[in-house]
Amino acid sequence: MYSRDLRISKGQIVFSKSGRDKGMAFIVCDYDESYVYLADGKLRKLEKPKKKKNIHIRITHIVDEDIKNKLENGEYILDSHIRKALAKYNNKM
Repeated sequence: MYSRDLRISKGQIVFSKSGRDKGMAFIVCDYDESYVYLADGKLRKLEKPKKKKNIHIRITHIVDEDIKNKLENGEYILDSHIRKALAKYNNKM
């Protein structure tokens, strides 16, 4: 059995491994022990993020620092910022 680095942070880009959204890129808006709350700015907006189990996502080491800082500091962020950050990652799994 191998060890995976499962650290998750706000603003991190992850890919869905299962469900209708399989292969899509998302940004982590929030997380807890067993779930992450994801937004893509289009179907899943910041007001109502997708709740997904940690085992159903593929974690990357890519973090959008601008979005991360805004999320952690409670600053205003638009769904268009998220769409722009994810544009180059969708359908790349």
